[in-house]
Amino acid sequence: MTITPIHRSVACFMLAALLLALAACVSKQEPAAKNTLVVGMELAYPPFEMTDEKGTPKGISVDLANELGKALGKKVVIQNTAFDGLIPALKTGKIDLIISSMTITDERRQSVDFSDPYLSTGLCLLVGKTSPIKSIDDLDKPGVTVAVKKGTTGHTYATGNLKNAKVLVLDKEAAAVLEVVQGKADAFIYDQMSTYTNWKKNRDTTRALLNPFQQEKWGIALRKGDTQLKERINRFLGTFREQGGFERLGDTWLREQKTTFKELKYPFFF
Repeated sequence: MTITPIHRSVACFMLAALLLALAACVSKQEPAAKNTLVVGMELAYPPFEMTDEKGTPKGISVDLANELGKALGKKVVIQNTAFDGLIPALKTGKIDLIISSMTITDERRQSVDFSDPYLSTGLCLLVGKTSPIKSIDDLDKPGVTVAVKKGTTGHTYATGNLKNAKVLVLDKEAAAVLEVVQGKADAFIYDQMSTYTNWKKNRDTTRALLNPFQQEKWGIALRKGDTQLKERINRFLGTFREQGGFERLGDTWLREQKTTFKELKYPFFF
């Protein structure tokens, strides 16, 4: 086919129109991206990360994310993601931050950066009501089954330290609790706050050994190299603490736990 001047003009016109459309698309999307903070969390860890009856995200981490968004001048979008998928999502740019009760560990630091710690807690045990288990030292024995949630520090601890017990790895916290309730697992390794809550729900079948055998701190995770964002987050955390923000979160969401842990002479979390 012979290319005539008319053909060339049509082609040029179509190319110019396509470029204009692409430019318009980019100009519409860029401001939204700059003004949005996509925060990843697994909405299955009340009262920190959960949803209300309409499926709307709520909880301590949601409130914290929204307060951070206000401080940074950004609209917050919560991205519900399975816990063990949060770091991959952060590294591939699907989310900007992780605020999901994530413990700061050396292993995770190899993949992501963390803010200053904003909460202290520890690993402890949920055991059967009539179980003879008194501490973590009673678990590493043949015939003992220990439930853990996949991707958590309880999972890491169990696989690294329990050489004789059977480690049962489950995707959901509720499934691990059920194993203890039904007597299929001797213990569930998890954090103090959740262990207390799970015991409260299952007093007839479980006991909570709340004295922590491993201290932990939670932080906000972000991509390596995001130095400026990290500095802004740390400034926000310091100011939020100074202005009583964490105390308000504790009073709103954790009043009962706060009182109980004070009575037990365990330091409160924030």
